[in-house]
Amino acid sequence: MKSHEVTAILNQLSPLAYAEDFDNTGLLVGNPESELRGILVTLDTLENVVDEAIAKNCNLIVSFHPIIFSGLKQITGKNYVERVVLKAIKNDIAIYSNHTALDNSRYGVNAKICEKLEIQNPHILLPKKHTIKKLITFVPVNAIDTVRNALFAKGAGSIGNYDSCSFNIEGEGSFRGNEASNPTLGERGTLHFEKEIQLGVTFPKHMEKTILKALFDSHPYEEVAYEITTLDNVNQHIGMGMIGELESEMTESEFLNHLKVRMHAHGIRHSEFLDKNIKKVAVLGGSGSFAIDAAKAAGADVFVSADFKYHDFFKAEKAILLADIGHYESEQFTKELLYSFLTKKITNFAPALSEDKIMISDINTNPVSYY
Repeated sequence: MKSHEVTAILNQLSPLAYAEDFDNTGLLVGNPESELRGILVTLDTLENVVDEAIAKNCNLIVSFHPIIFSGLKQITGKNYVERVVLKAIKNDIAIYSNHTALDNSRYGVNAKICEKLEIQNPHILLPKKHTIKKLITFVPVNAIDTVRNALFAKGAGSIGNYDSCSFNIEGEGSFRGNEASNPTLGERGTLHFEKEIQLGVTFPKHMEKTILKALFDSHPYEEVAYEITTLDNVNQHIGMGMIGELESEMTESEFLNHLKVRMHAHGIRHSEFLDKNIKKVAVLGGSGSFAIDAAKAAGADVFVSADFKYHDFFKAEKAILLADIGHYESEQFTKELLYSFLTKKITNFAPALSEDKIMISDINTNPVSYY
């Protein structure tokens, strides 16, 4: 099995098309054609994690956080980032990161937090815009079923709880092929009119190449006329954070104790108690202060996240309890999530890469200590 085959599988869980613009995701170090001996899953790629990969004979590190975040102008080993890259290259170890692509995944970081906190019926807190596209194409009447079904088969036309959604308008198209053309209908050099269906379907942004291939493979025309537009509609299944409900209400103190135990939090920074029970819970792994207003607008009783600054706590405004459990603490179970996904998806490894060659790093990479 090769590196690019594993990264393609990970793209099913967290399509890189949904990573934030500021982020750096994908295969950051290594050759995508490398034959794999083993996979090490980690939250961060540090020098000791690369040493662990070497010791365990793993030549692909799947790391939630990217070791290369901003541009590298030199790789001389003067800081921990450069030393990691140097050591990985020297030992033919590839490094892959999905970071905010996994943050935005419906089954990603925040879904894992909800699982740990036993939050029921979770849904996206901040749905992501500009992730839905629309295809308009023009198909001769006798080929419409073939083309439409080919697009449906690849995932076009799925909207929420419905699939096979399309809009069809009957009309008449015209075309005239030049001397180099080879028209399926009509004759070269002659203006031709054909009864056609204008077919419209939506599809997720990350599937554009797949959808276009299905269109071109199934369409009978030599030149396929089509339009693709990006919609302003939000995607309810892609975005940052999640919100749901506890099975039973808790007092604020009870909830913070529940949070401390379930998330292995050594210390929780929180806004003032409001003397009301906690039922509706919003969560966002990593730095989440940007979503405080969204959590309030959604009616959350508490917002669990990390990296709140001093003035962020004022934004509670006696409307919500803010709970900062720490960056590492909010994302620590990502290793477990990625490991579980890979071991379920990769069931037909060659003997050289059996299931026991997918491993979770034993190293705690939390840079924060508590006294």
